[in-house]
Amino acid sequence: MSWANLWIREWQSLRHHSVALLTIFGGTLFYSFLYPLPYQNEVPLEQTITVVNMDKSAASYELERWIDATPQVKITSRAGSVEESKQQFLDKQVSGILVIPEHFYRDLLLGKSPTLSLAGDGAYFLVYGTIAEGVSLAAGTMAAKVKIARLIIEGESRVSATSHYSSLSLNVKPTFNSEMGYLNYVVPSIFLFILHQTLLIGIGILGAGGSRVTSFPKLLVRYLNFMGIYLFLFMYYFGLSFEQLGIHRQAEWWQMLMIAALFISSTSLLGMVIGEMIPHRELVTASVLIISMPLIFSAGFIWPIESLPAPVVWLSNLVPSTPGIQAFMKLNQQGAPLSGIYPEIELLIWQALGWGVILFGLTLRKKAPRDCTPA
Repeated sequence: MSWANLWIREWQSLRHHSVALLTIFGGTLFYSFLYPLPYQNEVPLEQTITVVNMDKSAASYELERWIDATPQVKITSRAGSVEESKQQFLDKQVSGILVIPEHFYRDLLLGKSPTLSLAGDGAYFLVYGTIAEGVSLAAGTMAAKVKIARLIIEGESRVSATSHYSSLSLNVKPTFNSEMGYLNYVVPSIFLFILHQTLLIGIGILGAGGSRVTSFPKLLVRYLNFMGIYLFLFMYYFGLSFEQLGIHRQAEWWQMLMIAALFISSTSLLGMVIGEMIPHRELVTASVLIISMPLIFSAGFIWPIESLPAPVVWLSNLVPSTPGIQAFMKLNQQGAPLSGIYPEIELLIWQALGWGVILFGLTLRKKAPRDCTPA
């Protein structure tokens, strides 16, 4: 059979496989619109809380006003007891609870540090983190005000007290994420992970479940087809989608395409190995989805790779998602030169060679019974 006929038959096989088509094109397009939606405003603001003020002093009410004035927090209700505030939280009326303790003002005057109690749903880490940030900002400002007042009482001038109330002066300047938001931080890596997972499922489904022998030319045509499809989807994600979402792009196009080609190549070969090894097509999707959470948390952008156990790092480096995400994060978001991602490039090449050799061996093993003739 000619290469042209093989190519046509491969496209026909893909066109008639609705699950693979839906995964590759439908899933990729759907997630390009769905996933960035929660991050469109970069950071969550105006998170609602209820306040239990057990002190009821002028200072405690002033703290309430300062907390309500922060962009992160909005006080929408007040409760007379912790039990009442807990019920408001359980009824989803508020996203957090703040308890100002009794003797709050007295402890401030005595130079003690009163403890503010904050409760929220830790499962929603963006919301909880925003509330904690707003409350700590207002509480820190009040603590500074009290310290400045004490220094003035002790005889220090207002100007001197204002500039010396703290031994440290913090000047925060974001290096890579100038907006300090989640869109530029999380979406590029997630986009690459979506391409990784849909490619594994799509190419794995096409190769799984068949008892017939797969020829090397057919495997090569399938590999080249998916290389072309996913290079196009990569350009859609990192081109049009980035422009629509306003995500920064620091790397040159030729650099991104080169890394994308290595990433897609090794992922395609891994997906074909999965298809050769798994007997039923339904198991391909289940297997890839099961490993999604471990892979995404070991990719290095949610939790630093340096903080992960060594065995987890070794296992994650067998899969293209980890070096691929690391390479794009350094190249595109941190502005690293190509020489700065040589370890990731080398690992992707070795992965492609390794999975290619395994695929070659699996195909030879399937061909052997057919090629042997009885004596």
